[in-house]
Amino acid sequence: MRKSTNGEDNVAFVEEELANVRRNRPVKLSDMSSHFEQLSADSNLLFSQEFQDLNMLSPEFPTTDAELQETRLKNRYTNILPFDKTRVKLLPFEDEPGSDYINANYALGFTSAREYIAAQGPLASTINDFWRMIWEQNASIIVMLTQCVERGRKKCEHYWPMLNESLYYGDIVVQLDSESHLPDFILRTFSLRVGDLERKVRHYYYLLWPDMGTPACTDYMIRFVSTIRCDVRPDMTGPIVVHCSAGVGRTGTFITLDTLIRKIQNGNDSIDIFGHILQLRHCRLNMVQTESQYIYIHECIRDFMRPVAESVNGHNTERESFNYVQIYTYLCVISHSEFSGYV
Repeated sequence: MRKSTNGEDNVAFVEEELANVRRNRPVKLSDMSSHFEQLSADSNLLFSQEFQDLNMLSPEFPTTDAELQETRLKNRYTNILPFDKTRVKLLPFEDEPGSDYINANYALGFTSAREYIAAQGPLASTINDFWRMIWEQNASIIVMLTQCVERGRKKCEHYWPMLNESLYYGDIVVQLDSESHLPDFILRTFSLRVGDLERKVRHYYYLLWPDMGTPACTDYMIRFVSTIRCDVRPDMTGPIVVHCSAGVGRTGTFITLDTLIRKIQNGNDSIDIFGHILQLRHCRLNMVQTESQYIYIHECIRDFMRPVAESVNGHNTERESFNYVQIYTYLCVISHSEFSGYV
């Protein structure tokens, strides 16, 4: 390593180092299994190196709007702030500075630069703002990837009404119409009303994802992602809203998986996990927050390429998988019928 004599030399050296780091690392799907084995050898040595490269290349953009006096208290974590350039802006209230602010960013997907909204879990003081965002952005699907309380700490406020209950969140009336409990998630259907307008919103609440960690296996997560994608209709014009607690780790992992699986299903013969996450980090900081989440994405893509009849924890689950797929297929069918006829 060369010695630097002043600050300019330091900057030049860092820029030189960054220039030598590859920003795109596509892998052929046919090589995915062997690629995973290569990266995971020697206690995940190459995974660790790739994740370090990812952190080194990740951009830093201004977060001025999140640091204003009137918006600071709307942030769950002081170090997780939305970039100004991609933040979701609410319709402002007259004479109320900061009323257009919510800790959320648009995130790119397979077909659009605003296919998702990545958001923090609502605080008690931002629940109304969250529902305003859902209404104003015309969102039809919410994906929740955190428990309200984890390891004794509040991670997200309980922001929805109980079954058959209607509550006002600002000017928006939200009613919980139905609630279905499955092994790995809870599916809720809400009715939202503003004046004479009514919309339906689906709420997917995943139950098996530990904070700062990854689920125990890939099987349920792959099905969960595929089930939600099945629920997306062509006439849904709004983004999918995804949140965990901070809105970066689990949220970034889900968005990455959904996007890459769609690329595979649309005939891509290679995918670039590294490059896609780097692009996501231009939308919101720290998307895919931990090395274990980065590895888990690779595991899911590897396992997605395998036949449906897989073994989980050493047990053949062909029959079990078949029954589970039937349940999900049924949910996809009823989801399309329930949504028809609403504004």
